[in-house]
Amino acid sequence: MSFFKKLKDKITHSQDTMSDKFRDGLTKTRDSFTFKMNDLVAKYRTVDEDFFEELEEILFEADVGYDTIMKLIEELKMEVRRQNIKDTEGIRSVISQKLVEIYQGDDQSGSALQIQQEGLTVILFVGVNGVGKTTTIGKLASKFKQEDKKVMLAAGDTFRAGAIEQLEVWGNRVGVDVVKHAEGSDPAAVMYDAVQSAKARKADILICDTAGRLQNKVNLMKELEKVKKVIEREVPGAPHEVLLTLDATTGQNALTQAKIFKQATDVTGIVLTKLDGTAKGGIVLAIKQELGIPVKFVGLGEKMDDLQPFDAEKYVYGLFADLVDEELEELN
Repeated sequence: MSFFKKLKDKITHSQDTMSDKFRDGLTKTRDSFTFKMNDLVAKYRTVDEDFFEELEEILFEADVGYDTIMKLIEELKMEVRRQNIKDTEGIRSVISQKLVEIYQGDDQSGSALQIQQEGLTVILFVGVNGVGKTTTIGKLASKFKQEDKKVMLAAGDTFRAGAIEQLEVWGNRVGVDVVKHAEGSDPAAVMYDAVQSAKARKADILICDTAGRLQNKVNLMKELEKVKKVIEREVPGAPHEVLLTLDATTGQNALTQAKIFKQATDVTGIVLTKLDGTAKGGIVLAIKQELGIPVKFVGLGEKMDDLQPFDAEKYVYGLFADLVDEELEELN
């Protein structure tokens, strides 16, 4: 049974709408990727060096990332030899299988959030201005509330004009309390009050916004370090997640931002927004491979439920859905 068949069977049996979200959300990347893959397969009837060179170019254009591409090509060549694959038609499901394996590695559960079974869970959001951080916080708060969690928000981005008000709008929309100070206040003081308030009200989850200025990396690092120290002092072991929000449409620039924030704080996961708005959805693989940080959520549209937990198999299905359906039609 081909990997495409196994993938389709697994997704069909899961009986959720998440696969459709990934399929719809990755339309731009898939349209570009599928078109180029079909051209490549039509151009080459045999799997040779020229085929692999053009495959490299296609993957580069999808922002898969140099290190990931080199690893993928090397593993594909080994698999081609092992299975004695001659026809290019037979390599497409092998590519999708290797992408899943490369992303997951030995870790099958790296995308799950570390939610505490008892007591307060503190989630710290970091990221530059304009990437959709506040919107993501609102959507995540809505998700937790639907799971019957008591959620609170902390308005720690005290320097950007309108940031506090924007978070308040989301708080009102979702129906959760927002702890805030005046604009220009010390973010660490906001976090202290937010933690105390969350504990007093027996909240399950506190989601904390932070400033996103990269103009002065030293100040940003000091600010994040101070915020983390305050949270850890008040809730030992917290923050339980430090989620970096990145805009998928910025491609390799998002990778650069991730490297800067990784230096500034202990990032535990990535939230990749606007994945539906780019043809370069391969950035998901580049982030995991080059930084070793799992993508925990992806933004696949504007609706409240379009923020989805990342799933490597559903992501690869989103990339290859047309090819999967095409191969299954041929098998039937």
